[in-house]
Amino acid sequence: MNDQVKNLADICNCGSGLSAALCCDLKQVRLPTPVEKATVADLLRRGDIARENDDLEAAASLYINILHQHPAHIEALYGLAQIRKSENNSPATIALFQRCISIDPNSLACTNELAMAFYQAGKLPEAEAHARNAVRLGPRDAQAHNVLGMILTDLSRSLAGEYHYRRALELHKPIGKLCANLALNLRQQGKLDESEEWYQKAVELEPDNVTTLLGWVKLQEVKRNFDKAWELLEKTTALSENNPAIFHMRSGLQSRMKHYEKAIESLDNVAEIKKDISLEPGYFQARAQILDKMGRYDESFQNYQKSNELICEAGRGDYRRQQAENMCARLKGFFTKSRYSLMPRSPQRTDIPQPIFIIGFPRSGTTMTEQIITAHPSITAGDELQFIGDLVRFGPNLLNSPLKYPECFADLWMGENQEALDSFRDFYLKRTEQMGIFNKKSLWFTDKMPLNEIHLGMISMVFPKSPIIHLHRHPLDVVLSTYFTDLTHGFNCAFELGNIAHQYALVMDLVDHYLKVLDIKYISVKYEDIVTDQENKTRELLNFIGVGWDDRCLDFHKNERYARTASYAQVTEKLYVSSMYRYKNYRKYLEPVIPVLEPYITRLGYSID
Repeated sequence: MNDQVKNLADICNCGSGLSAALCCDLKQVRLPTPVEKATVADLLRRGDIARENDDLEAAASLYINILHQHPAHIEALYGLAQIRKSENNSPATIALFQRCISIDPNSLACTNELAMAFYQAGKLPEAEAHARNAVRLGPRDAQAHNVLGMILTDLSRSLAGEYHYRRALELHKPIGKLCANLALNLRQQGKLDESEEWYQKAVELEPDNVTTLLGWVKLQEVKRNFDKAWELLEKTTALSENNPAIFHMRSGLQSRMKHYEKAIESLDNVAEIKKDISLEPGYFQARAQILDKMGRYDESFQNYQKSNELICEAGRGDYRRQQAENMCARLKGFFTKSRYSLMPRSPQRTDIPQPIFIIGFPRSGTTMTEQIITAHPSITAGDELQFIGDLVRFGPNLLNSPLKYPECFADLWMGENQEALDSFRDFYLKRTEQMGIFNKKSLWFTDKMPLNEIHLGMISMVFPKSPIIHLHRHPLDVVLSTYFTDLTHGFNCAFELGNIAHQYALVMDLVDHYLKVLDIKYISVKYEDIVTDQENKTRELLNFIGVGWDDRCLDFHKNERYARTASYAQVTEKLYVSSMYRYKNYRKYLEPVIPVLEPYITRLGYSID
């Protein structure tokens, strides 16, 4: 999110706050009478002038004066919201713009602002809902498309995000910030050469934009062009010598090149410049990663812990436990052996490459496995495709069913749905084709979206012949590594060790159920076995898929594709055993979750010590 530019004309700084007393006042709607309007108009004019002159305290007082008399005065609400936004008071900005929209649901400006306020607060589902409404209200409004593009990009729905950025560019002349937003989106899709072109365009339009230049530095790091990255970073430093973001980027580059002491020193410079750095989870996350590589494990854990605490305090770390439990229970209840035996299957298409599903809990080795097998010329990398998730959401509509997923699949027994699974299949394949990942030699492509295993029931009906490769890693390593990564997969479980262990157990039990019920082409493989016996395990996987051996799979670290996950840097290096049994360095911190994980540790053939 921080890499994306918040406004077409300016960088928006959304956030605001509303006092409890004023919120109470605003519940009483009383429209101004014609006689009162002149007085209100004068107060509003003075408030607007004060705000334009940056006398925000006076402006706020004038707007509040109006709202005490007329809680439904939308211009005063809007003006006060702009002030609170400039103060980074997120709850009030949201409350004020929500009030504006309740009064005028067709206000495009307020809808755009509310979407941005939710986005800045890290509430992406709410932000998406309002951003979509903004596009409905203003299909030719460039800012509406820009905001929706930002949100979709952050939600890993990059292809749709790219569309809205390009639409914004059609509707508004190119400006640097928008070009940089598109460049970031393309980088996240792995379209690195095209991303480079848009970063160049962005810098041509705004040569002194530090945020854009840092995005370009990151692209060079991803492309492993370290000399170019340093060159751009020095240019950026000359523009803003004491910018904390520059020291952050410098630290990241130094760490990537294994200059850990220098990387820590750069972060120390950040803390010295920015006194409120103790409020930023990203600072502690970066510090923790470097300390871990230096073997300073207690300090590393404390920094990871601080980062996650701050994320939770900001409202981004709420685990949706009940939702996760309900989903798994309903999937077990629906996909029984007797019911599944009556379900139809979609026939395989032979005119287009087919998916290989690489499944596994986050941080279990799926990225490494994908990097190895996609070095084969017949297999292309799809990375984390969101289309199974799309089918979960759209499934009831595709079946014209009044039931939710997964119960909606009972409508497959209706006469009009005899070929409905073909629509599921074609939706998935068409979206994948649109991403441009296939080449002329492709027979297969990978989909390694974390926790796709939750939906194995649907996958097995839509793609009954697709290989399913299930990656396992020592459960304590999985839980620890998930805790060390800022991610939202798994119903937002990643910010507390107990929640991660609970989610892991839910998913493992669900997969265990599926394996007793479903007819699938399934293989289970351990991350540790691939690391210690790469060639034999790779041969086993390629044979399972049905393609011949290729020596390039042993040199997977030379695979030039960009893995669009937190593991992108690791998979550009040869296999190393230091990532195995990492939990031993943090064993004392994992003691509380061992009782939850012990059954799965035993079942998978691991030990604890």
